Amino acid sequence: MNQTGTIPALAIRDLTKRFERVAVDRLDLEVRAGEFYALLGPNGAGKTTTLRMVAGLLAPDAGTISIFGIDARVDPIAAKRVTAWLSEEPMIYDKLTPLEYLAFVAGLWEVPPELAESRAHDLLGWLGMTAHAGERCEGFSKGMRQKVALAGALLHEPRLIILDEPLTGLDAASARQVKAALSARVKDGATVVMTTHILEVAERMADRIGIIAGGRLIAEGTLDALREQAGQVGGNLEDTFLALLADGSVTL
Repeated sequence: MNQTGTIPALAIRDLTKRFERVAVDRLDLEVRAGEFYALLGPNGAGKTTTLRMVAGLLAPDAGTISIFGIDARVDPIAAKRVTAWLSEEPMIYDKLTPLEYLAFVAGLWEVPPELAESRAHDLLGWLGMTAHAGERCEGFSKGMRQKVALAGALLHEPRLIILDEPLTGLDAASARQVKAALSARVKDGATVVMTTHILEVAERMADRIGIIAGGRLIAEGTLDALREQAGQVGGNLEDTFLALLADGSVTL
């Protein structure tokens, strides 16, 4: 883990969101700068709603969100400039090539054209997409589309990278490239917050893991700390996760 300062990358306090029911319930969560943080939970636990609020895609009903000390509700543009968001179903423009799409994204972030072009080629090469840089995205597989979207998310060099189920549906080769890219970013000092139902990925990659249920954080820590809390010393993350949810308060 890379500690790059005392200001948290993400600090959530009393975050609340209600739809027909309470989706996020006075959630408190803090992610350290320079760590890989996995946010886990059963379906309907509030994971995606939480991350959508952090990314500025959904307005909270109450609570605060601070990103590297920036109040995301008071200054959302400044918060977005240091943040990247990538969802399970990325939105890219089918009629554009990866290079054209990245040039478009660079314009939105006001990245100078020469710098944007250099970064685009570096990112596409890094993700194994150079051979497809001039092809239209409409014929791409899900894994290829996800890699183009990830390149777009990283183009402005965000300090906080938020990913909602980024590996779902990817083949093994694509998933490996995406995981390697994320690990490299964390090694370089970025912070990653990721939801995933693939517990082996969280077990292998995360510095710390948070488990959310009913819109609240019910457990948090390193894998060893969670094992101790669950009474599953030596167990894998799946056993630990299920044990922490086994009190009957959550329906899996």
